[in-house]
Parts: sequence; C-alpha cells; structure tokens
Amino acid sequence: MATTSFGFRTVSAEEKDVLVRRVFSSVARRYDLMNDLMSGGLHRLWKDAMVEWLNPVAGRDYLDLAGGTGDIAFRIAANRKAGKSGRIVVCDINVDMLREGMRRQGQNGGEECEWICGNACRLPFENAAFDACTIAFGIRNVSNIDLALREIFRVLKPGGRFICLEFSRVDAPGLDAIYDAYSFSLLPRLGKHVTGDEAAYRYLAESIRRFPAQSKFAKMVAQAGFARVKVRNLSGGIAALHAAWKL
Repeated sequence: MATTSFGFRTVSAEEKDVLVRRVFSSVARRYDLMNDLMSGGLHRLWKDAMVEWLNPVAGRDYLDLAGGTGDIAFRIAANRKAGKSGRIVVCDINVDMLREGMRRQGQNGGEECEWICGNACRLPFENAAFDACTIAFGIRNVSNIDLALREIFRVLKPGGRFICLEFSRVDAPGLDAIYDAYSFSLLPRLGKHVTGDEAAYRYLAESIRRFPAQSKFAKMVAQAGFARVKVRNLSGGIAALHAAWKL
C-alpha cells in the first residue's frame, strides 16, 4: 500500500485524503479569516503576485485547484484583460470549502465560476482542457505530489501555464528560528481560538516542514514534463511561486 505524509505522521494515500477533507471541513467557515490573522494579511499580497504573474486574459480557460473559497478564481476573474469570456473552474476535494466559495460568490455578486469537487490526483477533466492551472497552498495537501503534477500537465493545453503558490523554506538568516517558534507554538493556539481546531493548524505547520524545498520541488515540476520552470521567493522564502509551461 502506498504511503505518504500527513504532517509528521506516515499514513496511506487514502487515509490522507480523508484526513485532509476532515481538516478543511473543520475550518472552512473561518479559513479566510485565519489566513489574514496568521499571515498578517501577507497572503493577499502573495496571491496578487501570483495572479499578476499569470497575467490572465479573456477567452482562455482557467483551472484553480484546491481553491475552494475562491480567492484565486475571483482574482483571475477580476484581472482578465479585454473581456470576460472563457471558463474559470474551481476544483477542490472538500465540499465544505466549495460551499464557502459559492457563498462568497453569491454575496459579492461576482462573475460565475464553475465549482467541481475532485481529487488533484485524479482530475475529472479531459486531456488538454485548460490554458492555465493554478494552485495556492494546496499542493502539499495532496496524497501524491508527483501524480498531481502529472495530472495538471495532462489537463493543460500545449502552451499551457502552471503556477503554484506554496509555503516554502525560509532563506533569510535568523528568520527561520522566529518562523519555527511562531509556527509550532503561536499558530496552533491562534487556530484553536479562531476556529476551535488546534490540530488543524498543527498539521499546517508540520505539512510545511515536510514539503520539499524550492529547488527540489522545481525538479519535481520538471520531471512531470514541464519546461521553463522558474521560482520566485516571497517574504524571505516563507512562500514561493513556481511557474512552468507545457510546451
């Protein structure tokens, strides 16, 4: 049986899918508030930088994976140049996160996105269906990163773009110790206070430490078939953007 990591635990791939669903169902209604609190609002700037690098345009089809609350999809819709044609599809393994995104869309009167429940390791889309695929703070939660990257490659059209925003390895001297103390001490307590789920944010801290460093993840992206892989560190490496093309 294939195994993978759930934070610092080793579990089966099937068990990780169940555990990840449980974590995000628990925090779905307070997920965006927690993002603001735990990053001091920085996640908004990181997501803006991601969509700016994507440079979305009308007439193209976009897939946002693990994007249940719609943060990236809504930015893509708002920043498309020269019109609003083309699909924006949000795919997430968690129904509660998708419901939160649909609720936000209804409240804000935003442009219609498509909301689909699906597993990044078995995407429910045909080959070459999208012009670009984004995933923000979600790739580390999949049960098999290599398989998810190959699935992303499969559903992109030739010339398609992939951009991933993920927590990464701090590269600023002295910041790593401060970041560790915050992640493993303050963050779980904050999560308990705001969402009632301390364990979910302990998992978050552990999953970040288990995620590959920037250079290793870039190699994984290339091994999935992508070309012209580039990396941009954000906020001293707390997060990083990886971008690549399907040629």
